[in-house]
Amino acid sequence: MSDHRNKQAPLATQMAEADDSDEPSPSLQLPAEIDWERLDKSRFFFLGAALFSAVSTALYPTVVLKTRLQVAKPPFPSATVATFLIFRQEGPLAFYRGFATSLAGTVPARALYMTALELTKSTVGRAALQLGMSDPTASAVASAAAGVSAAVAAQFVWTPIDVVSQRLMVQGNSRNSTHYKYIGGLDAFRKILCSDGIYGLYRGFGMSILTYAPSNAVWWASYSLSQKAIWEGVGFYLCRYQYGLQESDPQDLILKPDQRTVVVVQAASAAIAGGAAALVTMPLDTIKTRMQVMDERDGGRVTVYRTVRSLVREGGWGACFRGLGPRWASMSVSATTMITTYEFLKRVSCKRDEG
Repeated sequence: MSDHRNKQAPLATQMAEADDSDEPSPSLQLPAEIDWERLDKSRFFFLGAALFSAVSTALYPTVVLKTRLQVAKPPFPSATVATFLIFRQEGPLAFYRGFATSLAGTVPARALYMTALELTKSTVGRAALQLGMSDPTASAVASAAAGVSAAVAAQFVWTPIDVVSQRLMVQGNSRNSTHYKYIGGLDAFRKILCSDGIYGLYRGFGMSILTYAPSNAVWWASYSLSQKAIWEGVGFYLCRYQYGLQESDPQDLILKPDQRTVVVVQAASAAIAGGAAALVTMPLDTIKTRMQVMDERDGGRVTVYRTVRSLVREGGWGACFRGLGPRWASMSVSATTMITTYEFLKRVSCKRDEG
């Protein structure tokens, strides 16, 4: 792999001079961003498919629980009670209902997502710097734009997969409004297509865009800003106490954090960003999920207005935040896992002939 650590990182934190000395403090140099041009695309997509499939497998039960809570009818169970009931009444495999369908859509959706993300981030980042923005601002703007672009691209594949997998997730719930009993993903796809046409597979597409575009914008911008804030906070201590650093010449006044420290900061930033995105977009996600699993024969065409009215009638505006706990946990854990996996993927996919 190329030694990209020797390049000055955009987020390098310049430490202020010490109060009790005229000697300048060393600067903290972070690893340079691995942009789209430096990635080995075949390795990036092949390893990415394997890594993210493994992560999706581990986190899928929290998605099932969140979906069940969002479509539950009164009286509303807590997340703990719902978990116990699903386990006792339907068995542990119920937490993986619809997983095969979801996994089948993960590979193409992730490929589109990562392509749009990296291309947009590189393009917008360069344009922002040319417009005179500072490195932190340019990074936040590029990250937010990349998040929106990636979310929109992925939804063309992910919305039909989401509709089918969520129908399978909730059909074991005796109080949901789904009339069909699906044998599997292909059976659900065929029945939805026959019943509602293409619209049935893309139901909630607009709400998905409204949910995931701002969610991704908030997530990637928060991730960028959180990293900067954390490095600003811990950089002083890293430099002062020489902790978590690679070995370097003390005379060059440049200190480089070791890989373990970088990963810890990335994970903490991802958890913060995931929690923020979950809170901001929770009502939109609840509305989207309701629209995707409800049947039109339950009272006419499923619309945003009807869905919101039904939610408010059932439990007030607080109903829009039902399932926030599992979603917050899922997004925070998922974000931490995904970003450490993603950054690792970029490191191992970096072209080896780069200097």
